[in-house]
Amino acid sequence: MVRRIARGDDAAFDEFYRRTAPWLAVRLRRRCADDDVVAEVMQDAYLAVWRAAAGYAGSYAGGSAAGWLWTIAARRLVDAYRSRARRLPPPTGLPMAVLTVPGAEDEVVGRLMDDPVASAVRDLAPELREVVQAMVLDELSVSETSALLGVPEGTVKTRARRARALLREVLS
Repeated sequence: MVRRIARGDDAAFDEFYRRTAPWLAVRLRRRCADDDVVAEVMQDAYLAVWRAAAGYAGSYAGGSAAGWLWTIAARRLVDAYRSRARRLPPPTGLPMAVLTVPGAEDEVVGRLMDDPVASAVRDLAPELREVVQAMVLDELSVSETSALLGVPEGTVKTRARRARALLREVLS
């Protein structure tokens, strides 16, 4: 389908969008509560797919079109957070409470992973689980994870190290 998009096939692009947009929106909303940012990131990601389809290596490189799309969207989301951080003044007052609710993605990932591993990841503290999800499942770098989660890079590294140690302890 991506090859057809590279040749300028509007119908192929429409089909690709119809198949992937609901899934992509759920994953982005899981990481960003601002619907305007999610919409902007989705638009940028699909525009990038349209423009870069000819350069997609796809199955030759062992990847999937959905994975390629997610990589583009995740990087666009990090860029949006960075841009927003430059424009907005730092928050004042008390820190806001974070409500964590298991999402559809957690359920799917739980089914894909072996039961002991999924259980161990689910049992991690939310801040550690976020880092594992961003760095392992979404394949983001430390700096991208830092921007996505809004914490310093050192904090990301510390949380990743703590999560690895806890998982190693639980799974051994």
